[in-house]
This record gives sequence, structure tokens and C-alpha cells, in this order.
Amino acid sequence: MTFINSIINWINFKRIYQIDLFKKHPHDAQLEVFFDLLHEARDTEFGKEYDFRNIRSEKEFKERVPIRQYEDFAPYVERLRKGEKNLLWPGDIKWFAKSSGTTNDKSKFIPVSKQSLEDVHFRGAKDVFALYLKNNPDSGVLFGKTLTLGGSHRVNNFSNKSYYGDLSAILIENTPFWSDFIRIPPTEIALIEEFDEKVEKIIQESLDENVTSLAGVPSWYLVLLKRVLEHTGKSNILEVWPNLEVFIHGGINFDPYREQYQSIIPSASMNYMETYNASEGFFAIQDEPERNDMLLMLDYGVYYEFIPMEHFHEDHPKALSLDEVELGKNYALVISTNGGLWRYVIGDTIQFTSKRPFRIKITGRTKQFINAFGEEIIVDNAEQALNIATERTGANIKEYTAGPIFMGTDKKGAHEWIIEFEREPEDKEYFMEVLDDALKTLNSDYEAKRHKNLTLEKPHLLVAKPDLFYEWMKQRGKVGGQNKIPRLANNRKYLDELIELQKTI
Repeated sequence: MTFINSIINWINFKRIYQIDLFKKHPHDAQLEVFFDLLHEARDTEFGKEYDFRNIRSEKEFKERVPIRQYEDFAPYVERLRKGEKNLLWPGDIKWFAKSSGTTNDKSKFIPVSKQSLEDVHFRGAKDVFALYLKNNPDSGVLFGKTLTLGGSHRVNNFSNKSYYGDLSAILIENTPFWSDFIRIPPTEIALIEEFDEKVEKIIQESLDENVTSLAGVPSWYLVLLKRVLEHTGKSNILEVWPNLEVFIHGGINFDPYREQYQSIIPSASMNYMETYNASEGFFAIQDEPERNDMLLMLDYGVYYEFIPMEHFHEDHPKALSLDEVELGKNYALVISTNGGLWRYVIGDTIQFTSKRPFRIKITGRTKQFINAFGEEIIVDNAEQALNIATERTGANIKEYTAGPIFMGTDKKGAHEWIIEFEREPEDKEYFMEVLDDALKTLNSDYEAKRHKNLTLEKPHLLVAKPDLFYEWMKQRGKVGGQNKIPRLANNRKYLDELIELQKTI
């Protein structure tokens, strides 16, 4: 094993050298990507409209090309779906990743070019293993199989010329045939649309395999792993797959699930590796296991900009380049890619934790917040406060969402939290007291609004019945894959749907 790993590490050496190079010279790496993108797209309809041929600097690019939301790209996407070529990126776009986001029920169709498949998505996946093997040179991960839990939408036809589906389905359709030798389940099972049926087939297919790694979204994987234990009667996952050594996860914050994973995979040597990949691209990888942030990958086909969140809702917010960002500030992520997205607001917010090299953590979504009363609570605040409350009370949270209780003639405003506990706190009132105090400490705007209960009274708690969130997501057709449970909303849409469902189950 050591000899084979030595060969693999030697093959990875060149890529690790390239990663070290952009860590040392980040601005040069991004400028190279920037000018490559402009050069490749100069003769597209979009490139001609904004005269890409004569853009000589990042400053010119920002002055000439407006920042866009998905709705601004939708007319181009509609034309691409019908087979038009050379609109946003050279050639035709055959694949579209279906993404509804987390706060909008309208489906989005993100163009996925051949270049973005190869140079962003697949390259990111390769780099995950390159970095993992660099940190774990004696690993046996490549001597077994990776168990993947794909999305809930198989590839479907728009027309004879274009197709759509979950990103995971598109990646599976485009991976070479030999990938079935290193991944389970096989393609025909991975692309089953009905989640419960797919889980059962995965269990049947995988129990006798040597599974060494898992890759997917923590919430949906927990459903799968618990059903594996129910099916086998085993007490933990290592009794099923004794050589399991790493879970490569992304999509949502892992911290709320960590204790549950440590319970069903009771091994101090089990590794957890975070990635930041989305329908729009593959952006960051946890490159050092002892850190809780991720390395921003600067030499893929993605050029990055960052809008300070305090300016995000302005008509024409200024987007900063990499050399202008500050540590600890909240930024909306803006990308230009070799998939044909130009100055596109992806919808995620991030903070920089390091500039040498550039590392980030995801803090939430541009549309996931509570600011009904000027309190400006973001997902990162919620996650940190819940962690404090669970540590103090011994509780364990499975899922949650929160939103406002609006003021009325005879009531003050408040926040309502619907929480599904894996282990309930003995004193729920104390749990909410700790949560409230933690939010005050983490967010001065919330603290001001809570002062003497003048604007906001203490938060309310509704304990969810078991599997409430799973049933809710299932009803919405959003089970599996990169579908995420919305954590915060500035209205009561999700709260009211969950409360109504709670009455029926």
C-alpha cells in the first residue's frame, strides 16, 4: 500500500506544486484567469456587447459590465436551452444544472460548459483527493470505493440539443465509464429520482463493498447512514464499512451534525473534509485538517469579486477584487466563469479568515437572514448561537429554521424558532435563554432591538415532531443532492408551512 501511495503522491506532486504557487502569488493567478476568460469569450455575443477585446484591466471590466442576478441572465439561458451558440461562452451549452436555491421556488438553470465541467467541477474533485493524500500519505482511501448520494433530479431533455438536472446527475453522466470501478452506487442507481427508492437501492448495492470514503451533503447522508444501521442491525457504521476513513462534505454547515456523525462513526481517526462546490462552480477546499476554513481555489476558470454586505442592497454596489478584501467582513460572492456567468451574484456570503493564503468560511446566503426589525441576523450568527446553546444544555439539534413574528396591535415582534432535536434539552426555556444571550453577544443590532424588550421580546420555540423537516422537504420535491433546508427567512412562509404540516403528522 505504501509503495502504491508513493506513486500516487508522486503523480499528485505537480498539482500540489501548482496549488502552492497560487497560494504564494494569488493576485497573479486571478489575473491570469481573468484575462483568459476575456480572451476566450471575446467573440461571443456577450463579449462583443461589452467589448471584451479592449478591456485592459479589472477596473475597466467592472465599469463596463454590470453585476447580475439570475433573472438578468434568464433571457440568455432561455436562448441557450433552445440551441443557440456563442452567447455567453464559445460554442454550444449542452448541460444546465437545475438549482432552485434556498429562498426562491422558481427553478434556475445554470449553464455548464465543457470547460467548466473539466476545469472547475472535475478539477475540484481531483484536488480534494490530491490535498487529502498530501495530508494523509498512508491513506487507503483509493483502495476502496467512494459512496456518493446524488441529487433528486435525473438528467432530462429540454430539447434534442440540451439537458438539465441536478449538478450531481450531470457530473455522473459526464464521468468516464471507469468511474463505476471507484464509485458506488452505479450510474443507474445514482440517477434514480425518488429519494427513498434510491436510498434502499444504495443500501442493497453497497453493504458488501469496501467503502473508504463518503461524499455528499451532511443532512441527507445522515438519513442514509441511519437507514444502513436500521437495515443491518449494526450499532455503528464502522461495523458495516471498517475501512471508512473520510467524509467529504459540503453544501451546509457541518457543525450541527458533527456530534451525530461522531456517534455513528465512533473513530478518532475518521476524517472530515469540507468543500465549497455549487451548481455555478467549485470554489474552495479545506486544505488543512486542523483548520475550520477552506482554501479559495484561484486557478480554476473562476474570477472572484466580493461585495461588502453593508452595500449589497445599493443600486450599484462596488465589488472588490481579491487584493481589496479585509478579514472578518461579510461579503456577497460575485463570480465570472468559463460557464458563461459574468459578474454573477451566486447568493452566498463569505468571510475571509486568512489572506496569506486566502482562506474563507461560508457565513450564509444573501437572501437568508432575519431583518424584520433592523436586527440583521445572518446564518453564521444563528449557527454560532445554537452551538453555544447545545453545549450549555447538552441538547443535540437535527434541523431548524427561524423567522419573524410580526408586531400586532397587542403584541411585540419576536423571532420564532422551529427546532427538531436529536436530543432535547431538559429545560427548553433555559435553552432559549442561552440562545437569546448568545445572539446578543454575537450581534449588536439584535442586542439593541432586544434591550428591555422594547422592539423584540424573547424568542419563541416550537419543538418539531420527528422527521418534520424531512417530510416538508419531501413534499417540496427537494430531498437529496444539494437541496438545503432554509435556515432563516425574513418572512413567515417556511414557518407557516412547517406549522401546518406539524398538525398532520
